[in-house]
Amino acid sequence: MQYLGKIAGDGMLKCDGEEVARASYEFEGYFKRPIGVTSCGEIKATPTALKGVFGRKGVQLLADDGRLFNLRFSEKALSSDSDIAHVDVTGELPTTPQNWRS
Repeated sequence: MQYLGKIAGDGMLKCDGEEVARASYEFEGYFKRPIGVTSCGEIKATPTALKGVFGRKGVQLLADDGRLFNLRFSEKALSSDSDIAHVDVTGELPTTPQNWRS
């Protein structure tokens, strides 16, 4: 497995195509044969917004730069006052190390 680096930014948290709240993100990328690029990291939003989407399917983050990330929560539970959630990420991830920052 090869570490590619990090990407970070802001965007719109969505669930089933509906806008939920603004969120920020920081994801780390890895390249693994034969899978390709995989990613995990954190999203930060209001506790109310995270509680509303936590554990649901169809959760996405539309980044301000236009990329669409599919999110799957990697924790079994979310603290009711938490504004950060850990996620596994798929979707429009950069495919080359040059697009990730170290």
